[in-house]
Amino acid sequence: MTPGPTAAHPVPVLPSRGPVRPLGLAQVSVTGGFWGGRQAVNAAATLAHCETWMERLGWLANFDRVADGTTAPDRPGWPFSDSEVYKLMEALAWESFRTGDEGAESALKRLTARIGRAQDPDGYLNTCFGHGDQPPRYSDLEHGHELYNTGHLLQAAVARLRTRGEDELVRLARRAADHVCRAFGPGGRDGLCGHPEIEVGLAEFGRALGEERYVEQARLFLDRRGHGRLGDIPLGRAYFQDDVPIRKADVWRGHAVRVLYLSAAAVDVAVEHGDDELLDAVRRQWDRSVARRTYITGGMGSRHQDEGFGEDWELPPDRAYCETCAGVASIMVSWRLHLATGDVRYTDLIERTLYNVVAASPADDGRAFFYANPLHQRTPGRPADDGGVSPRAESGVRAAWFDVSCCPTNVARTLAALDGYLATTDDDGLQIHQYAPCVIAADLPDGRRVAAEVETRYPADGTIRVRITEDAAAPWTLSLRVPAWAEGATLTDDGRARPAAPGTASVRRAFRAGDVVTLELPMRPRFTWPDPRVDAVRGCVAVERGPEVLCVESHDLPDPALLDALVIDTRGGPLPDPRGGRVTGRSPARPDAGWPYTATRPHAAWLIPDAETGPDGSGGEGFDVPLRPYHSWARRGPSGMRVWLPSSS
Repeated sequence: MTPGPTAAHPVPVLPSRGPVRPLGLAQVSVTGGFWGGRQAVNAAATLAHCETWMERLGWLANFDRVADGTTAPDRPGWPFSDSEVYKLMEALAWESFRTGDEGAESALKRLTARIGRAQDPDGYLNTCFGHGDQPPRYSDLEHGHELYNTGHLLQAAVARLRTRGEDELVRLARRAADHVCRAFGPGGRDGLCGHPEIEVGLAEFGRALGEERYVEQARLFLDRRGHGRLGDIPLGRAYFQDDVPIRKADVWRGHAVRVLYLSAAAVDVAVEHGDDELLDAVRRQWDRSVARRTYITGGMGSRHQDEGFGEDWELPPDRAYCETCAGVASIMVSWRLHLATGDVRYTDLIERTLYNVVAASPADDGRAFFYANPLHQRTPGRPADDGGVSPRAESGVRAAWFDVSCCPTNVARTLAALDGYLATTDDDGLQIHQYAPCVIAADLPDGRRVAAEVETRYPADGTIRVRITEDAAAPWTLSLRVPAWAEGATLTDDGRARPAAPGTASVRRAFRAGDVVTLELPMRPRFTWPDPRVDAVRGCVAVERGPEVLCVESHDLPDPALLDALVIDTRGGPLPDPRGGRVTGRSPARPDAGWPYTATRPHAAWLIPDAETGPDGSGGEGFDVPLRPYHSWARRGPSGMRVWLPSSS
C-alpha cells in the first residue's frame, strides 16, 4: 500500500482502487440551497451546541480527570461518551477546512490538547477503564466500547490528516492505533469489540497513512466476528453480529448501527485486499436488507428493544425506530459500495436517506434533534425541555440532548463532510450523484480538467443545470444520476432534449466554458404502494415528491383527531401543492364501541369519496389533505403524523 494523499485530497473515504474516485472538499463546494443552508446552521450552531453540552455534563472533564489522576467511580456519562467528543472533533476538522472557520479550528486544537493529556504512555486512551478504581482495560468487550471509541478517534484523525496534514491529533491517533495492534494483533488478545467501529477507523486511517498493518488489523477483527467470541446476552449474539461470520451472512441483523459500521469496514478491507468474496457478501446483504428490511424513508431498524433490524417485511410505521445514526451508517456503507462498483443504486439510497432521515433530525436552529424517526406518530409528543437531557429516544419531538447522544454528533460530522459525497471522477470524466448548488473542479488522471457549476433549487423543483466553467482541449464525459423514481426525465444538451431513463444520463464532447447541460426531473407528487408482504401497511399508500417522502400532520387536518381514521382517495393522483402535495381524504365517523372487532364487515361506502353516508355513520364530505415533506414534521410544534395512509382502493 502506498501512502495515501493527506491534505491534497480532503475526503472521508478514499479507496486505493475502484471504477470511480471520490471528489473531496477541495474539489466540490456546496454554495447554497437545501444542503447549503443546513451546513451553515451546522457550522453556526450545532458544533458549539454539542461542545457546550459535553462540557456541561462532564464528558469533556472526564479527560481532565484521567490526566490529573482524579478519576472516581461516579464518572459521568456512558462508556461511549468519549466517542461523542471524537465525532465532534471530526466535524470540526471538516468544517475548519470547508469554510476556514477560525472558531472550528480553535475548538479542534483546544480539544486535541485536552484529550492528549489523558493518553497513557503506551497509546491507550479511554476515560472509563484502566485508571484508578476503574475496571481494568478491555474487561468488558461486550459493552465497554473501548475499541469503538478508538475507532471514532481514528476517523477524526483521518479528517485532520486529509485536510491539514499531520499534527498532534494525527500523532496521538497513531499512538492509539499502534496500541490496538499490539493489544489485539497476532500474539495479542483474540478478542473484538461488542460495537463495531474500530474496524472502519483502522481501515481508513491505514489508507490515509499508507499503513497496511492498520488495514490488516481491521481484517483480523472482521474475521474474528461471528464465531461466538463475545458473551451471549438475552438479545442473542446477533445483536453484536457475533452469531454468523460476515462472509456467510445473507442479511443485516441485530443492532442496526453496529452491523452497518461493520459492513462499511468490510467494504474498505475488501477493496484494499482485492477480496471479492467479502465484497460480494456485503453486496448480497445490502440487496436483501434494502429489498425487505428498509423503510420508504431509507430508515433502517424496526425494533426498539435492540435498536435493530426485524425480520423480512417487519416494517411497522408506528414502531419504526430508524435511528438517525443508522441513517448515517447506511450512507457510509452505500457510498463505499458505489465507489467499489459504480452502481448508482447505492447513490439512490443515499439520496433517499439524506432527505428523509438525516435532514429530518436537526431542528431549524440546529440545537435539537430526532434520535428515532417513526413513520407514524399517533399522539403529539410533549414539548421538549431545551434545558434538560431527554432520557428517551422516541419522544415525538426534537430534543436538545439525550442521555445517549450519539445522533447530534453524527449529523454534525455528516453535514460538515457532505461535499465529499456529491461527485466522482473516472478516467474519462465527471459523475454527479447528489444535486445541490455547487462548484466542481478536478483533474482527470491524464491531466484533462473538468470544471462545472451546478445551478439548482432541487428539491424545490427538478431542474438541474450544469454549467461548464473551463474550456476542454479534448472530449470528456459528464454523467448525471437519474433517480429510480424519475420516469420521464429529460436531458438537454446544446438545445436538444432527449429522454433520460433512470440510471445515468451522459454527454461526451469537448466542452467549452458556458456550455450548459440540463437535467429535468419530474417532481409531480406520486403515489407509492408497499409490497403486500409488508403487512403493517397493507391497504395503505404513501406519497412522494422527488426524493422527499411526504406525510400528513395533524396540524393540517380540520380536526387533529381525524388522523386516526383518515382514508385517501387514490383515484387520479396526488396534486401539486406549495407545501409538497395534496390529496382528497375523508375520515368516516365511527361510534366507539366496547370491543374493536366485529363479525360484520364495515360498510364499504366510507372508502368511496362520493358515496353517501352508510348505515354505520361512515361517509360524508371529502376534504383537502395537505402533505408536507417528512423531514419537516413537528417543526411547527408537537403533532401527530403519518406517512402511510389507508387507501380507498
